[in-house]
Amino acid sequence: MRNSGEPVSLEGVLERIVFFNEENCFCIASLRPSDPSYRENVTVSGIMPAVQCGETVLVRGEWAAHPSYGARINVREFESRLPSNVYGIEKYLGSGLVEGIGPAYAKKIVKKFGEDTLRVIDSDSARLTEVKGIGAERARRIKKSWDEQRGLREIVVALRVYGIGIAMCVRIMKRFGSESAAIVRSNPYKLCREIDGIGFKTADKIALNIGISNESPERIEAGVLHALAELEDEGGTCAPFGEIVSRAASLLQADSAKCAEGVERLLASGDVKRVGDGVLQSAPLDFAERKIAGSLARISRAASLLPPIKAEAAVEWAKARANVDFAPEQSAAILAALKNKFSVITGGPGTGKTTILRALCDILKAKKCVPALAAPTGRAAQRMGESAGVAAQTIHRLLGMEGGKFKHNEYNALPCKFVVIDEASMLDTKLAAAVFSAVPDGAHLVLVGDTDQLPSVGAGNVLKDIISSGRFPVTRLERIFRQGERSGIVLAARAILEGRDSLDAFPPCALEDADLSRDVNFIFADTPEACTRACVRLMSGGFAGRLGADPIADMQLLAPMHRGAAGIENFNASIKAALNPRTDGMRWAGTVFCVGDKIMQTRNNYDIDVFNGDMGRVVRVEGDNSGIVADFDGREVFLSKGDLSDFRQAYAISIHKSQGSEFPVVVMPLLRQHFIMLQRNLLYTGLTRARRKAFIVGDPSAWSAAVGNSRAAERRTFLRRRLESI
Repeated sequence: MRNSGEPVSLEGVLERIVFFNEENCFCIASLRPSDPSYRENVTVSGIMPAVQCGETVLVRGEWAAHPSYGARINVREFESRLPSNVYGIEKYLGSGLVEGIGPAYAKKIVKKFGEDTLRVIDSDSARLTEVKGIGAERARRIKKSWDEQRGLREIVVALRVYGIGIAMCVRIMKRFGSESAAIVRSNPYKLCREIDGIGFKTADKIALNIGISNESPERIEAGVLHALAELEDEGGTCAPFGEIVSRAASLLQADSAKCAEGVERLLASGDVKRVGDGVLQSAPLDFAERKIAGSLARISRAASLLPPIKAEAAVEWAKARANVDFAPEQSAAILAALKNKFSVITGGPGTGKTTILRALCDILKAKKCVPALAAPTGRAAQRMGESAGVAAQTIHRLLGMEGGKFKHNEYNALPCKFVVIDEASMLDTKLAAAVFSAVPDGAHLVLVGDTDQLPSVGAGNVLKDIISSGRFPVTRLERIFRQGERSGIVLAARAILEGRDSLDAFPPCALEDADLSRDVNFIFADTPEACTRACVRLMSGGFAGRLGADPIADMQLLAPMHRGAAGIENFNASIKAALNPRTDGMRWAGTVFCVGDKIMQTRNNYDIDVFNGDMGRVVRVEGDNSGIVADFDGREVFLSKGDLSDFRQAYAISIHKSQGSEFPVVVMPLLRQHFIMLQRNLLYTGLTRARRKAFIVGDPSAWSAAVGNSRAAERRTFLRRRLESI
């Protein structure tokens, strides 16, 4: 053992990586020294980006003594070299670093090529087919992965100083491939424009560090686009010229005149559009809103391709078939859908939307016309199909994917004569444009949704804009029909919309005093700590059993906010520890994924056909540490390390992410600490996600504050004006 603080320089092979943090690249590893005077491996720790088992590294630092783990080298700097001996090469390739090579193939390849292995992979990869079991396709995958890893190392080293971890570097490599390093060095603003998760400030730090001027046109234009993107993140699709300039000037700490010039350049290039009265839009949202208006006009004016249907007689037939006496507004909704090329049905839970949908489907099936049913999320589609008796799918799967684009569009319309989109309040501007443009001229289109729910996560307010334009038939369902098992939830939801504090129907009580036969219970907990304890107890052990619920499959915690003691991140950690305390999983992007974990996708991934909001369960962690396998509604999907960057634990999710889903039992924490989010439509959306039971856990004054706050942030869009002019 050397003296603590003594400088040291040591070369060796990385035998084992004990710990690696993908966010900051801090690594603890076991090093097998090349110097024969060392009889045992040496522990090294420090910032070592993208290192892999089997690499030869030269570390420089100081000796240190750890009270629990003994002597180690605190690494100040390191150099990584590809392994040069057979032992190191086999360990390196067998680590799962290169796609297509696990421990077994690593042994075969090294046995065939020996110390020449890495040269063969790098510059003569066709020879890999000389190894038994490796065909041309596997050889191609190995070479592609090898090149990506080499580029990844270069990117990681270049970006580590800016706080960009490996997970984000993987995403950059996926988008730009071999050009990644050159783009980072020459035009870092391209990162924030094209890579989700890299903000303007990070790109700006890189740009200023490499010498791009503070008032360069590239920086000014990137700042203007970022200011516009921030406004879009808040839900709007357009903003006044002056507001964009003001935001950009504040962000860039630059002269307003320079920012105004930047806006004019972007207008000239077509990246920004002027849509009237000094109002601007990004080019993609301008295109999308025009596409929505044009598609609805086209559909509404074209002749129907449905077979002849006597609409009034068909409604009477559907009544007899269902053995239900439809209310006047239910009959009106069915008639509007059959008689008009485009129509809207809107109403809250329990107002008869399911009855209407089933009747429509029964009528159409009787006419040998099976409708296409779709919803924005997998859970909403599943529920829609079960209700209607016709298979339903997500909008993304309805449209299909080819080469990273939707297969069905204005040039290749959907092969159907009737389309129904459920949970239409979730449609953002871009998704609505895509699905509407794919509807054939002669087909009918029906939107079904609840305008009192939270608006879409993405920019726009499509359903409300369509309704408020006054250009299309709209049936409003207000009467509550369903008084059975959901009556407590439905009535509480109606009271919320009317601004009535209905706590007298489910008075706050201690968890032990909860009436589990009631639809809605309010569990008193006035601090984040008490709230967390109560939620965890509800979702584990005895309470879940008494509810007849699987705590992972049937119960879902919905929280208003992400951060803080009563935020989603803390709830996820606490609930996972209670329900699935395993730690023997795969760590990536700051999250450990273990078998049994409930996970959620946070952005659309067309490569694996899993989309924003989709939830699954981890069923396997691959032995070579290359990724995990998760089950999404009966479909097993392999998630690579790059894919995992977009996944989070989902024992607790946001109320926004729950839109379009229903869960047998919902647990919803509600505290004064959530004051920023305490709004009527948020509370209404969370409560109406519960199918059988809802537990509100928290402070009654927070409930009252939310019920009393009907002020939702206004979304500025240009769609309504476009619809009014068609």
